[in-house]
Amino acid sequence: MIPVAGYAGQSVGVLGLGRSGLSTARSLREGGAEALCWDDNVDARERAAAEGFECVDLAREAVMSRLAALVVSPGIPHLYPEPNRVVTAALMAGVPVDNDIGLFFASLGSGAWDALDVPPRVVAVTGSNGKSTTSALIAHLIESAGKTAQLAGNIGRGVFDLDVPLSGDVIVLELSSYQTELARALTPDIAVFTNLSPDHLDRHHGMGGYFAAKRRLFAEGGPDRAVIGVDENEGLFLDNQLSAGQGDDRVIRVSVKRKLTGHGWNVYARKGFLAEWRKGRQVASIDLREVKGLPGAHNHQNACAAYAVCRALGLAPRDIEQGFHSFKGLPHRSQLIAEAGGVSYVNDSKATNVDAAEKALRAFENVRWICGGLEKEGGLSGLQDALGHVKKAYVIGREAAYFAMQLSGVEAEVCTTMEKAVESAMKEAEAGDVVLLAPAAASFDQYDSFEKRGDDFTQEVLKRL
Repeated sequence: MIPVAGYAGQSVGVLGLGRSGLSTARSLREGGAEALCWDDNVDARERAAAEGFECVDLAREAVMSRLAALVVSPGIPHLYPEPNRVVTAALMAGVPVDNDIGLFFASLGSGAWDALDVPPRVVAVTGSNGKSTTSALIAHLIESAGKTAQLAGNIGRGVFDLDVPLSGDVIVLELSSYQTELARALTPDIAVFTNLSPDHLDRHHGMGGYFAAKRRLFAEGGPDRAVIGVDENEGLFLDNQLSAGQGDDRVIRVSVKRKLTGHGWNVYARKGFLAEWRKGRQVASIDLREVKGLPGAHNHQNACAAYAVCRALGLAPRDIEQGFHSFKGLPHRSQLIAEAGGVSYVNDSKATNVDAAEKALRAFENVRWICGGLEKEGGLSGLQDALGHVKKAYVIGREAAYFAMQLSGVEAEVCTTMEKAVESAMKEAEAGDVVLLAPAAASFDQYDSFEKRGDDFTQEVLKRL
């Protein structure tokens, strides 16, 4: 556990008592602060009370006046679509509002690091798609090279549940826009921007607010080195803002759409090959085509970003290449769950938006596509160019018929349930086909989470093999 620093003897409000909220409350107590907790969910309050935390309505004036700060969990809105009532009370009372990520960065460097030979380093990864895979891949590559890495944030453990880092350790954080938007301290050693596509627009009041939330990771603390995906305009703009000129190798540019051979530090993937260029010459190349844990151009982008981070940390290209081949991928993200009769079964339930689903479709040929769910803002038009990879769509969800109507030029069967979709797809699949779950929609019309949806797909496939 990493104790929260700077609030000893003071009271701090904790709003939201899920994984990150309870973890923060424990670390506040470990650091000598009093954590006053609240969650609208009675069960969550009871769990906190069982650990000895006082649960009290933080919006009450008598309570808010006691607080040195209010720590808000990521899922609770603090501005758009409208602030939570407790956040509004804090804003009116002038109580600083922060989150666990801000407290983590403010607290991490307060330990006794003077005794360490090599100070720990923090890598923070943000973007729309590929954050989890990129973060997990970075941690895997570091560990496969014989070094120590811890993975936390929006993936794995809460940040305060990390072990206190030792000399030379690396902490890898996946950070969502919800986390970067509110944190009052953001000071990673290396920051990564993978890509940007429309998502969470109601929470950020549009694309401008969404990009601004991601940009804070680079603007607030000024990382020593930035790895920037430059395949969208926002990435190009961010690269331009961070770089002092063409030869500035503090920014490592990443692309899967074009060659990057300028005088700075560049990593790109073309036709399945990763290339590293520095100071106008190629210094390394890796064949990604046989890396089974990273199929498709979108995963090659993840590989480029992870490679760039590991090179900035001092790993050799040959060690990184070996690590690529031992990476098994993450559950629910282009996860190969079975192969039988020449048919592959792939679970990409995390493809909850159109951009992620489009990338998943492009990674394979002869796709029998299971899709549908709670459609997000913007419709399905962004999928059109990738539909040539689809032999047939099998649509699930409460609005399956409407979803299917939008798939112009593709044979679509309205299945509604996962059981029916898997049954039909497996019955019709031929050798060389890929049965792919890539929903292009949220799961909440039928499932509690994308993980539950992916697990259901996996179970339905395996019980028929």
